[in-house]
Amino acid sequence: MFQQSTRHVDSYYAHSCADRLVDRAALEGEQDTDVLVIGAGFSGLHTALRLALAGKRVTVLEASRVAWAASGRNGGQAILGWSCDMPPLEAALGHERARRLWDGMRWAARELRALPARHDFECDYRPGHLWTSVMPRRVNLLTEWQHEASHKWGHDGLQFIPRAQLPQWVASERYQAGLFDPEGGHLNPLKLALGLAAAIERAGGRIHEQSQALSYREEGNGYVVNTGRGRVRADVLVLACNAYLDRLDPKLSSCVLPVGTYQVATAPLTEQQATALLPGNVCVTDNQFVLDYFRRTPDNRLLFGGGCTYLGGMPRDIAAATRPCLERVFPQLKGVELEFAWGGHIDLTLKRTPDIGRRGDLYWLQGYSGHGVLPTLAGARAVSDAILGQPDELALYQGLINGSFPGGKYMAAPLEAMGKAWYRLRDSV
Repeated sequence: MFQQSTRHVDSYYAHSCADRLVDRAALEGEQDTDVLVIGAGFSGLHTALRLALAGKRVTVLEASRVAWAASGRNGGQAILGWSCDMPPLEAALGHERARRLWDGMRWAARELRALPARHDFECDYRPGHLWTSVMPRRVNLLTEWQHEASHKWGHDGLQFIPRAQLPQWVASERYQAGLFDPEGGHLNPLKLALGLAAAIERAGGRIHEQSQALSYREEGNGYVVNTGRGRVRADVLVLACNAYLDRLDPKLSSCVLPVGTYQVATAPLTEQQATALLPGNVCVTDNQFVLDYFRRTPDNRLLFGGGCTYLGGMPRDIAAATRPCLERVFPQLKGVELEFAWGGHIDLTLKRTPDIGRRGDLYWLQGYSGHGVLPTLAGARAVSDAILGQPDELALYQGLINGSFPGGKYMAAPLEAMGKAWYRLRDSV
């Protein structure tokens, strides 16, 4: 599965950040550090920044470029919650401890809004998330969550949007109703990651690109990590590799399954066209199992995604594969030029619960299952606090047991794909 490159994929995000993409030197020779973070995606960058600001010597190793993988390619939707929703968390932890995780998610939403101003960068953050129902029989999922969020989790700001009012939010006849969350939002994920990386370096942290970690071992009271041209000794090691952990730690890697996802960006629309599509400029998802998600960009494009491949590959023509879904939602965009089309890999866990934990002074963050913009920040707080001597929140995540996928290395993906075929069928009837 492991992939790497010296360049970002040709995405809308890389296009929008062309003037910010600086090359960082590869690791050469030997280095000592307090904390070594492997992976310069959201999990690793948030963790490294919090530790650098706390006075720790921090080094980040990245096999490709900062946010080269999912963190720099995703839908940019900062949605509260986890891919698994709350029932599995409550079943594993009980209501009180699950409530603490939910409160941490709301903290992450507030913190994400504050980070750009605090560290002097822009990530095109816009507030608001609309969760919609395609099928009439699933409208009740919206109202049930609204009630549960308010009465069980203290999240009482959700607003139900009946079908008659939906044109004020989204110009599509596909949806039956919606649920608006003012605490969610959307952003340019690559701009966020690049802003975090610059803040880490200003705080004294070091980031080395093109520095794949080939192996690690315990040595004395710490860890030694080898790359192709160097070696780092660290007191604490953080694995933040997600779908690209691969052979670096086969046991942890067996708990996640790489799944391909993809999206497109239209050519710029007129301001009138873009505003008409999404009058409130919120991001939108639906409650199908294989969901569509979309949003506007500051330069009036529509970003639209939703496809996934459980066998890990990508369509040969992503634009052609995505166009029918886009035009199903917005028939008025039939034939619109799709200027960018790209994909990447997310890391599913078997139960879609996050896999965040520790073993001694080895920590890991993975398994966001396609829902990582806010959960990575919440998880990074738990890990960084534990490294700084406050392990209570990390202990909550450690109560979520994520086992290996059945079928092993070669059969896990086909078995998962067959199981998901049922859910795809259920979406269509």
